[in-house]
Amino acid sequence: MTRTITPRLRTLVLLFLAVTGALLAGAGPASAHAALTGSDPAQGVVVPKAPDQVSLTFSENVSMNSNSIRVLDPRGKRVDTAKPDNLSATTYGVQLKSGLGKGTYTVAWQVVSADSHPVAGAFTFSVGAPSKTVASVGNQDAGGGVVGWLYGFGRYLSYAGYIVLVGGAAFVLACWQRGSGVRALQRLVVGGWLTLTASTLWLLLLRGSYTTSGSIGDIVDLNLLGQVLGTKPGAALVSRLLLLAAAALFIAVLFGAYDKREEGTEKRDLTFGLAIGGTVVAAGLAASWAMAEHASTGLQPGIAMPVDVIHLLAVATWLGGLTALLVALYRAPTEAPVESAAVRRFSRVAFASVLALVGTGIYQSWRQLGSWSAFTDTTYGELLLVKIGLVALLVGIASVSRRWTGRLADPAVAKARRSSGRGAAAEEQPAAEEEKETVKASAAVKKASGARAPGTSEGGPVTKAASGADDPERAAQLARQQAAKDAARQKRVRDADPDRFGLRRSVLAEAGVAVVLLAVTTVLTQTEPGRTELDAKAAAASSSSSSSSDSSSGGALTLDMSFDTGGKDGKGVVRVDLDPATVGSNEMHVYVQRPNGRAFDVPEVKVSFTLAAKKIGPLPVAPDHVTTGHWSANGVQIPMAGDWTVSVTVRTSDIDQVTVSKHAQIG
Repeated sequence: MTRTITPRLRTLVLLFLAVTGALLAGAGPASAHAALTGSDPAQGVVVPKAPDQVSLTFSENVSMNSNSIRVLDPRGKRVDTAKPDNLSATTYGVQLKSGLGKGTYTVAWQVVSADSHPVAGAFTFSVGAPSKTVASVGNQDAGGGVVGWLYGFGRYLSYAGYIVLVGGAAFVLACWQRGSGVRALQRLVVGGWLTLTASTLWLLLLRGSYTTSGSIGDIVDLNLLGQVLGTKPGAALVSRLLLLAAAALFIAVLFGAYDKREEGTEKRDLTFGLAIGGTVVAAGLAASWAMAEHASTGLQPGIAMPVDVIHLLAVATWLGGLTALLVALYRAPTEAPVESAAVRRFSRVAFASVLALVGTGIYQSWRQLGSWSAFTDTTYGELLLVKIGLVALLVGIASVSRRWTGRLADPAVAKARRSSGRGAAAEEQPAAEEEKETVKASAAVKKASGARAPGTSEGGPVTKAASGADDPERAAQLARQQAAKDAARQKRVRDADPDRFGLRRSVLAEAGVAVVLLAVTTVLTQTEPGRTELDAKAAAASSSSSSSSDSSSGGALTLDMSFDTGGKDGKGVVRVDLDPATVGSNEMHVYVQRPNGRAFDVPEVKVSFTLAAKKIGPLPVAPDHVTTGHWSANGVQIPMAGDWTVSVTVRTSDIDQVTVSKHAQIG
């Protein structure tokens, strides 16, 4: 029956992936980690006089404090005067002191992305002419250092705890209900709960220092902790702790009243209730990640967050259940081992989880990368390739486990093995191993004792002292010897069935790969997504091109300005070319591009020129549409030379528009 269904399932899966790819192919860009896409003054530009403010434009909304944007003069002194202001949807500015002299100024910034990750950077601009500067901005690797490592380790533990907690409980309820009375499984699930709770508290304490100074001493700063509680990531961590309280009640019922309940209608009703309640709690815990990280910002958050929850639930069900199965195979009592039926049920659950994992993973990968080139051109893409390789390896080992499971569940195979005498041979070998291990254990006990008990001789009768009745040390030695014998006997019983032995080995290999996979996934969640990294590189190249054009003393002038209207397809770069950029008549070309550099049309583009020093303007110019993403105007009159403000209004819909501007020396 399995051979008949498998090809159909493969066909359905391929059809689903093809339809999903077709549906998602035409969507627009997304972002996650914030990236600096523009600034005024631009990086490296030389302006004739000191600006009144410095503004930064990011790829998404960011969180700021009074130290998020710092402007330092050539001597390293701070010259900004106020907390950053939100000038538009994604543009933030800080006012500068008046009377600033000539020289090179440094702008250092550190903000928190909408997906909760800190990002930082620095650049310079010059007034009049470049100069030497002693300004130091420190380490601009936001979220790095010892605190960053500790925060990353805490995230790893939180993921591991969640997987073990949810997957272990799901394994007991869905696959092996008798496992609720197995002490090893109880310790596993409770351990997952303790790990997730402790790591959540740890992340809550580290969060303030992680997003600001990165100092160890700030971990216990109660003021920072209060600020964290007022942020989205802080609220997500607090909600996770509240849900963990509900999870503690669930565990108490699962390993208490549920385990003691006899089979029947009442236990079936309790099973249904625990399944519903456990699913709600597990989904809520998963949502505490989805609501504060990559899925909560950028493209299609209303779809991305539920998909992220399903993805986490699938991972926990598969890998957490795998861990529970491994514990059951190795630590369940030999007189009541995990049944083959339970293994078969988990195999079906794991297969369904893998399908959900692949489907949601494809959507998440497309959302964070957006292009095939991002797989090799970005750190996120390279890590994702490593993760895909590990998943493929894990699925390959899982297929081996499924074959062992099939043999374990096939009565014909077991009967054939017994008739061929393989079972007897399997019994003899472990029995010999048990005898060897018992002899080793006895030798170890004798070596530890150093001498026989008083009043006894080798081969002589066992006296009261030798039996340990009046000698606690001897009694402890005998207890250790008996424990060694019991362990050897349990190992012999476990290894008696070669199929069960093979299943344990393959499941152990799966668990080892899963540990590495979880580590890669943790790093991946803290890495700047491929889309954002490519956008940032394009913006940096555009800024470099713009600054070189802005600083030229003659010929054509080129100004690049990033914009974000806040609506659909509202992000991009507008370029203004003015030739020959002198007093009198000029030819102007305007180009509108997406962040990835592709030209696209918008309903309206307007340009104006203002010379504030002489109170001239704004002088409006309405360029004519030439082709996709290109407008032009001839005979643009510049009445006199000076530091002109060139403003461009971009309208991307009936209600979404924004005006961006830059200063340029014309004439």
